[in-house]
Amino acid sequence: MSDGDLRAVLFDAAGTLIELRENVGETYTRIARRFGVDVPAWRVDDAFARILSRAPARVSATGNAAETERTERDWWRDVVRSTFLAADSTARFSDFERYFETLYAAFSEASAWRCRAGCLDALRALRGRKLALGIVSNFDRRLPRLLAGLGIDGYFDAVVLPSDAGAEKPDPRIFRFALDRMRIPAENAVFVGDSNDRDLAGARAVGMRAIDVGSLATLSELPEFLTAEVLGDPPNRSLHE
Repeated sequence: MSDGDLRAVLFDAAGTLIELRENVGETYTRIARRFGVDVPAWRVDDAFARILSRAPARVSATGNAAETERTERDWWRDVVRSTFLAADSTARFSDFERYFETLYAAFSEASAWRCRAGCLDALRALRGRKLALGIVSNFDRRLPRLLAGLGIDGYFDAVVLPSDAGAEKPDPRIFRFALDRMRIPAENAVFVGDSNDRDLAGARAVGMRAIDVGSLATLSELPEFLTAEVLGDPPNRSLHE
């Protein structure tokens, strides 16, 4: 790829651009104590990871925002309930529905999240180069509000979610949907993500180049990394193709 060929950089969201201020287990258990359940955070974290890894896709492309948000909320309710059953099957909430609504609202607040180190520097520098920027994420419909709350929504030309594309990563359809929306050929775009299976493999499947964000000390290194790569002199970190 030559310097003039790079037209867009697309990102994963959670784990790449943004991250939780507190890990999932800590938040789940901290709020659960208000409802009579006290399970060690590490057990909840472990159970959550296992449940999430085998949870069914929650894609929806009906065009009905209310229906989509209801479907996503129900999906998360099942994940939360299953997480506690897996962590401690004897746990009994005084009011599980109120617990879930409190938890869901907590993760809906931008204050629960933060931009990852170097995020703003990278976005500003890439915008300064007149590159189109996008997000392809398996997040739910809360993501645009979170990006706005964190003050980075204005950097992106497109934010594509499973509910937009009717598919979730690593399905190539969600990447193609984003590229079509941005009117950028795959060969002129780079994807930055943190999951080899969901992000890098999915992007490569449609002809994009893919960068593992873990190969960067912080996101602020990304613009220089891209410059070195497109000029044919990559730094000593792997660019996954």
